[in-house]
Amino acid sequence: MALSVIGAGFGRTGTLSLKGALETLGFGPCYHMVEVIQHGFAEHWHRIAAGGAPDWERVFDGYRATVDWPACNFYGDLAGLYPDARVILSLRDPDKWFDSCHATIFRAMRMETDSMPPPVRAQMAMARKLIIENTFGGDIDDRAHAISVYNRHNEQVRRTVPKDRLLVFEPGDGWEPLCAFLGVPVPDRPYPRTNTTEEFQQHFARPV
Repeated sequence: MALSVIGAGFGRTGTLSLKGALETLGFGPCYHMVEVIQHGFAEHWHRIAAGGAPDWERVFDGYRATVDWPACNFYGDLAGLYPDARVILSLRDPDKWFDSCHATIFRAMRMETDSMPPPVRAQMAMARKLIIENTFGGDIDDRAHAISVYNRHNEQVRRTVPKDRLLVFEPGDGWEPLCAFLGVPVPDRPYPRTNTTEEFQQHFARPV
């Protein structure tokens, strides 16, 4: 199964809601960091984060779409491999994005992992390598630096993906632009809103 939709936006830009939206629209299953966590896919990404040659068709076997980390870091490779796929750049205000990351993803990746089960430790190690080190150069506490990385990534997506393949999308945009871009009808239900900061913190409620 070839990917039909490639999400280029960083985590905490409404990607879990976008996953739900894409699956509602028939572009599922949709790959997301939650898939890595729930199905034990960290091994693939360990190798890729360390510079190993990816077998993308194996990584995304059975999936029609992907959003969020870890795949968003490789949107260019995936867009080249799947030339008919549409690319969605999910965005939010840079300061709000940093605040959300700092309170959720970045906070979770500072957790002590010694007492965690081995599969969870492996997932955390993969996320730290791919996100903290490879994406942010090891510094996730400097607001200006993190936002600069975020903005550069988004600018690169806009610059490198042909306009007819790209949708720049914010969660508040709702169904209409997404459905028009994908050529499908607008569902008779509200656009999903999941994985808020509060929900994320409740899920990872433990000392850091």
